[in-house]
Formats: sequence, structure tokens, C-alpha cells
Amino acid sequence: MAAYAWISLTTDYGTFDGFVAACHGSIARIAPEVRVIDVTHHVPPADVARGAAVLAQTAPHLPPSVHVAVVDPGVGTSRRGVVVTTPNGLLVGPDNGVLIWAAEALGGVEAAHEIRGEGAISSTFHGRDVFAPAAARLALGGKPSELGDEIDRHSLVRLPDPVVTVGDGWLEAEVLTVDRFGNVQLAATGDMLRGLGADLVVNATVSAHLGSTFADVDKGGLLVFEDSAGHVAIAVNNGRAVVVLSVRPGDTVKIATR
Repeated sequence: MAAYAWISLTTDYGTFDGFVAACHGSIARIAPEVRVIDVTHHVPPADVARGAAVLAQTAPHLPPSVHVAVVDPGVGTSRRGVVVTTPNGLLVGPDNGVLIWAAEALGGVEAAHEIRGEGAISSTFHGRDVFAPAAARLALGGKPSELGDEIDRHSLVRLPDPVVTVGDGWLEAEVLTVDRFGNVQLAATGDMLRGLGADLVVNATVSAHLGSTFADVDKGGLLVFEDSAGHVAIAVNNGRAVVVLSVRPGDTVKIATR
């Protein structure tokens, strides 16, 4: 019996080429009975923070899995490939920060091992040649120690903590992600909305309303709410908040009581 019945894949490969299929194939050749969940393959190219955020917000809702994340602008360099052990699953990918937020969402890092690549390995496609095969072996019950030496878990690369500041009647936070609907997700958590009034202003210029769902504002209105991942988010009813606010991930947004 497999140790894990599921492997999840999160990448920036897109779906126009054969990269994702090749990763599926690498898994199927080793562990044909293990099922694969495609979290997304449309992380913006090389956007490690976006990949980290998507995986962290998704992994806790999946069955116990080996989670593979490949957003890897440093592929082929001296950056490590790693297996991260958590209480609720394993994570496999490059040691560039893409795994850490998900590891914390799954209960924290218990151990880490560097992956020792074997066989023919492309210098530009470790997803197919290193990470997918490693995940398949782990899903079948292989131990992380069989893939390579244990490393100091505190040496794992971390992304910078996003900016979040809370004051009397206001909060300021970094844009974490923008989804396909144009909703702007901030690094602030939903509990930080409790000190705000119902009528708000965003970035000192745009009026908004504090609510819980899109219909709480008129069509075209700006809504501040707690999203399904527990973060503060900004949306436009039947519109795109990212266009109204003209922001992108990494920018800072201030929300204040009017």
C-alpha cells in the first residue's frame, strides 16, 4: 500500500507545452496507482512568492499528499532540491522559499533532506527528472533519508515576510496575490478588519465598503472582505479591483476608516 495516495503539483509551466504531461508521466512510470491533483500550472513565470502563496492556501484542504512545487528560476544552479517533512504531508521542490509557507500551513517543518539526483538529469527540467520521481518514490513509502542527507531545517530558504502594519482604524499590507477575477489579496489576515468601520477608503482615494460577499456593494462598488483563505481582500462587484487600484503583488495598500 502506498504511503500517500495523492501527489499534488504546483508549477509555473503553463499548459501550452508538454512540461506538465512529462511530470505526470514521470510519476506514473514509478507509481501508476498514485493519483495526481493539479493545483495550478499558471503561476506567473518565476514568481516564487505567488507559487508559495497558492500552495500554502490550498495544501491544507487536500488529502494527505506529497506536494510538489516547481517555480524554479534557479534550476541547474547550486540551489538545493529538498524534501520537507511536516505533520500532515511531505513537500518536494527547490529550496528557494516556495515550500516554506505551505510547510507552516501543514503544521511546521519537522525535518528536511536534500535530494540526491540520480540518472540522466536535464539541467533545465528538474520537475520531470528530479522532483516528480522523488515524489513518486515517497508516495510509495520511500523515506526522505533514502533520497539524500538530512539538512538543518533552519537552513531552508525563506521568503521575506510580507509587510503588515495595523493602527487605530487603519491597516497597511502588502499585496500577496491577484487572482484571475482581479481580486486583490493582502498579506493581512481577516481578524485585522475588526478595528475598521463599515465605510472605508483605500490608498486615501478610493471609497470602499466593508462586507462579506460581493453583493454587499452595488455593481462597480469596491468591497473589502475576508476571503476564503482567511486574508483581507479587495474586490469590485462585477469588475476587477486590480484595475481600479492599479496595484500588483509586492505593492502596499492602506485601508482606513473614512
